[in-house]
Parts: sequence; C-alpha cells; structure tokens
Amino acid sequence: MAEAAVIDGKAFSAKLREKVGSEVSRIKTDHGVTPGLAVVLVGDDPASRVYVTSKGKQTVEAGMESFEHRFDDDIDEKTLLDLIDKLNNDSAVNGILVQLPLPDQIDSQKVLSAINPDKDVDGFHTTNVGRLWTGGESLVPCTPFGCSLLLKDHLGNLSGKNAIIVGRSNIVGKPMAALLLAESCTVTIAHSRTDDLPGKCREADIVVAAVGRPEMIKGDWIKPGATVIDVGINRVEAPEKGLNDDGSTKTKLVGDVDYAGAAAVASAITPVPGGVGPMTIACLLRNTVVACCRQNGIADPDL
Repeated sequence: MAEAAVIDGKAFSAKLREKVGSEVSRIKTDHGVTPGLAVVLVGDDPASRVYVTSKGKQTVEAGMESFEHRFDDDIDEKTLLDLIDKLNNDSAVNGILVQLPLPDQIDSQKVLSAINPDKDVDGFHTTNVGRLWTGGESLVPCTPFGCSLLLKDHLGNLSGKNAIIVGRSNIVGKPMAALLLAESCTVTIAHSRTDDLPGKCREADIVVAAVGRPEMIKGDWIKPGATVIDVGINRVEAPEKGLNDDGSTKTKLVGDVDYAGAAAVASAITPVPGGVGPMTIACLLRNTVVACCRQNGIADPDL
C-alpha cells in the first residue's frame, strides 16, 4: 500500500486566514464594523507568551482589531473578573480569549464562565458547550473545529463513517465527538480506561488522537485506509540530532501517533508539526468574525 497522503494543515490554515481577511474587508465596507479580539495573558509562561504574540500578529494581518491585556502572575481574581466584565460591555470587542493556564489563586472555571458566551471565541463556556451538543448556534472550540474542517476537506461527506477519538478532554475530545456526531458519524470516545484500545482503533475509518502521550498510537492500531488526525504536540529527546551547546540532548516535536508506522497503513494523516496546530489560530480568527456578525445582526459568513 502506498504511504498515506499528508493532510497539510499549514496550507489549509493559510487559505482559511485569507478567507477570513476577505470577510473582514467585506464587513468593514458593507457595515462599517471592524471585528475585534481581546486576549488576556496572566504571567510570563514562555509558550503562552509566544502563542499570544502570534495570535495578535495574525489578528492584525486579517484586518481585525487586536487588544492585548497582560498581567503579572500575582494578579488577584477580582481584578481579572473586573476586566472580563469591562470587555463584555465593550462593543469594539467581539471575541474574548483568556490564555490558560491561570495562576493557582485564580479559579479558571469562574473566569471562563464570566465571559459573555456570545464573545467566548474559545468555545469553553458551558452555554456554548450546551449549544454545540444540542445542535444550537454555538462558538466551537478552535482545535476540534479545525480538525473537522481538515476531515471534510479530505474526505468530503463524513456520514456513516466510524470515528474514534482517543482522549476525552473538554478542550478537544468531547467537542470533537459532538462535531462528528453532527456529521452523522458513528462515534466512540476512548480513554485510559478503555478495554482493548488497539482493537477499537482498528475498527475506525477516522482516528482522532488527542491523548497527550508521545507516539502512543501505533501503526498496527490503524485500519488500512483510515484517516488519522493527530492533535498531540509532545517534545521528546532526539539523540539522533546530537547535543545542544550546554551538553543536553536536542529535542523534537512528535504527535500522539507513531507517524511512520501509521503513515504506512493509513490513507491520509496529519503531520506534527504542520498538521492540526496551525488550524487553531485560523479557527480562532474565524470564530471572532462569526461572533462579530452575530453581535451586529449580520448573516454568518461562509467560513
């Protein structure tokens, strides 16, 4: 069997960001409205800082307003909640994103629940969760929504497909299941307690790996011809790359799937990096434009 086709999330996300930019221009011209995204960062976590900077850059590149609010990690909960209230009532802000994790003195769920659900572009508010599961008009978590776009672009109609999601998080696993059910897939959610996980994976036409364990899903777990979406991003030591200047072993990024093994069996697979990762910010921008349209009585864009 030929090696699996590579599902290029980097190329797809670039096209999506281009479409978002076109919609932003149209909304500005036709309605005199500029979508705005507010991002809140607490503390100085290096990965979060890089991610927030990237979000701001891509927001501006799409023609939207970017509002960044950065705080030291000793901020008290009331100050953060007061900011959320202010952003909820600011008509220039259509989307609000609080970068996780938050410091221990702050109740993350309380903060996320304080965001107006119509501005919750991360899709984590319980109102949006309920809307998603009941088929309502929701803002959908960015990573699973990006996965669904990649699947539909590659496979077309998903109706009738057997899908397994390995991982049951609120951020990826559960909303991914809701999205695939909405596409009329038969969905299994698997996790650390699942009996015969390899056997269940071998029954699936679609495998979505979001478990956070490096290369856990092996090639012989994959049904021949299946489509594999690898959400995992794990940094592991790579002795084959040699040593850093300080003598430590160099590292590399791998997914939750053994890429080489799975690619020999699957019909298509997302790489790590360059697969699902780039889709997350692109879908965040998409959600912000959709939120803007809904808040201003404009028909949802075709994104």
